[in-house]
Amino acid sequence: MRKRSRKRVRRPASEALVFSFLSAADAVEARLEAALDPTGLSLAKLAVLQFLAEAKEALPLSDLAARQHCVRSNITQLVDRLEKEGLVRRRAAADDRRSVLAEITPAGQQAHAKGMRALAEAQRAIVKALKAGEATSLQNALSALTS
Repeated sequence: MRKRSRKRVRRPASEALVFSFLSAADAVEARLEAALDPTGLSLAKLAVLQFLAEAKEALPLSDLAARQHCVRSNITQLVDRLEKEGLVRRRAAADDRRSVLAEITPAGQQAHAKGMRALAEAQRAIVKALKAGEATSLQNALSALTS
């Protein structure tokens, strides 16, 4: 019985580079999510808390959806979970009772601070894994891709 030789399928360099970039992005996201796990937050929850903490006022759910780059139904579910955890509260807008606002609670402010510390620590660890000069090169490459 003859064995078939397994030829490794080679992707064009550009395709391999893009897939490597996507794989690295997934790995970084997974590390950040894992770092947040002990806080009970996800990157999405922390982002909503960040928007509310920075705003220093209640924000319409439609604004949160736009800032989070998602549809209103997704932000509604996310705010539902945050509200159930006591991190956010909803209220009607004074000038338009049809509009729902979300505001961060004192518990949400504490969770936000704890989550930001965990995220910053994980980000430092990720960057520390790079060799000297690699962080700058990576930043330059990412800037080129987003301009």
